Amino acid sequence: MMNRVSNRLESLDILRGFDLFCLVFFQPVLASLARELDNDTLNTLMVQFRHVHWEGFVFWDLIMPLFMFMAGVSMPFAFRKYLKDDSRKSLYKRIFKRVLLLWIFGMICQGNLLALDFSRIFFYSNTLQAIAMGYLISAILLIHLDIRGQLIVTAVLLLGYWGILTFVGVDGYGKGDFTPDRNFAEYIDRIILGRFRDGVNVTEGGLDFGNYRYTWLLSSLNFGVTVMTGVFAGHILGSSKITKVNKAVWLLSFGILQIAVGLLWGMQMPIIKKIWTSSMTLYSSGICFILMALFYYVVDYCGKGKYFAWLKIYGMNSILAYILFSIVDFSSLIHSLFFGLEQFLGNGYQPFVKLCSVSLIFAVLYFFDRNRVYLKV
Repeated sequence: MMNRVSNRLESLDILRGFDLFCLVFFQPVLASLARELDNDTLNTLMVQFRHVHWEGFVFWDLIMPLFMFMAGVSMPFAFRKYLKDDSRKSLYKRIFKRVLLLWIFGMICQGNLLALDFSRIFFYSNTLQAIAMGYLISAILLIHLDIRGQLIVTAVLLLGYWGILTFVGVDGYGKGDFTPDRNFAEYIDRIILGRFRDGVNVTEGGLDFGNYRYTWLLSSLNFGVTVMTGVFAGHILGSSKITKVNKAVWLLSFGILQIAVGLLWGMQMPIIKKIWTSSMTLYSSGICFILMALFYYVVDYCGKGKYFAWLKIYGMNSILAYILFSIVDFSSLIHSLFFGLEQFLGNGYQPFVKLCSVSLIFAVLYFFDRNRVYLKV
């Protein structure tokens, strides 16, 4: 739904804009340049902009956790009015509406819903759906528990996921096996999602799961944890008892602590984004805390937000930016308009097309921003 917005935490909108700018503009253009120019410097830089195959973590692996983290940061601010007025019924309507919309948008973006082909529809396979699950878990905790209770349940979810993957085993899956084909989260997705899992092909011999190894169902426990770490950051940022500079210090300190614990935990349970291990959850959330501290200090404490205001064009319409990038092929339009330039640009033609394509997304977002209209769910 398109809504006008009220006062918001400026650093959060700018950080969200930074995340979406990397996703829908910077990385696509950089990747196109690297493919066409085969430059050593670009190829080295691209290591940070390609997901690791399994174990490990690079900058590009942060995009999804950061998106989810920021959804959590905004929740204490968004829920404050409802909780103060004790209007939980209307709040739950808002929550379920948002979860449903995010789920449908996720199926549109990556679940092949628009293909109208039942055999190619995938039920749970997208960042927006991970946000929906994390948001639902976090919303329930935020409504019914105080901060201490939220911390306890979040720790239980984090440790519970670790315990299940470490100690539970069925049919050769699990019991501390964190390999792509034999971890317990993989088993749960295959058994429950089955035909509706992303990457699946139906053959005469049964289901072929191919090389797709992202997990979603059991990993939802830690999706909730990732969003909850954002909620805790939101509690810090929304506190009237902590000075602005100390808010940045607290965020930075907790971020460093989470990174340290995540790295230590990774010695037993590897940092693996595709199955959202508990070590990865802490490690990525620690980086999110540090980025939130940096952006909050620069934008809200030092008042330098005007230098980054253009990022808010992405941040204020992040869902729309994600959907446009995922489902609209702007490159076809650019090819149609400028195909004659290929003979002159040579290897630079494809990067030119990509640059123009992602610039069109920015133009659409700019138009909506100028009219103060934003896609809200």
